[in-house]
Amino acid sequence: MVTSCVLAVSGTPGTGKTTLCEAMEGEGWQVLSLATLAEEHDCMGPVDEADGAAPIDVHRLAETWEAPVEGRWLVDGHLAHLLEVDGVVLLRCQPSVLNERLSARGYEARKVKANVEWEMTAGHWAELMEFEIDLPLLELDTTKGGARAADQLRVWVEEGLPSLPLTEQAMDAIDWLGE
Repeated sequence: MVTSCVLAVSGTPGTGKTTLCEAMEGEGWQVLSLATLAEEHDCMGPVDEADGAAPIDVHRLAETWEAPVEGRWLVDGHLAHLLEVDGVVLLRCQPSVLNERLSARGYEARKVKANVEWEMTAGHWAELMEFEIDLPLLELDTTKGGARAADQLRVWVEEGLPSLPLTEQAMDAIDWLGE
């Protein structure tokens, strides 16, 4: 069992990152928001008028932020997998359900479409492969909610973060296009 670690909780907006982090926080995990870290390290850009989001210079953040060395930590953010962490929890959600979740949040239609397309085409997997992020990785389908994801994360940590090499995992990754 892993007693101290920092895990990135990553995934397309709307996949349940914050929900999962809140569930784990109740079990003693400490949660860091990627956006808060970016603000604290002066790595947050101005709000983009087109999509209402403030861009994070995650590469600069990765250079300036030092991960905690004691305790169990989750970094909540769709770019968290680009930080220096011990493992990655990648949340995935069926595109039609993700569309409903983001629309319910009041996202503009083009922002919903962009995020749904990112999820459908496995954008996070493309980044993991491009940047050769070969860390222990747990991919979770959160389409039906987060309670099961918390259980799966708990087991993964208890088992010591078992993981196949990145290229092998990518071959078996969730494939929404294949449905």
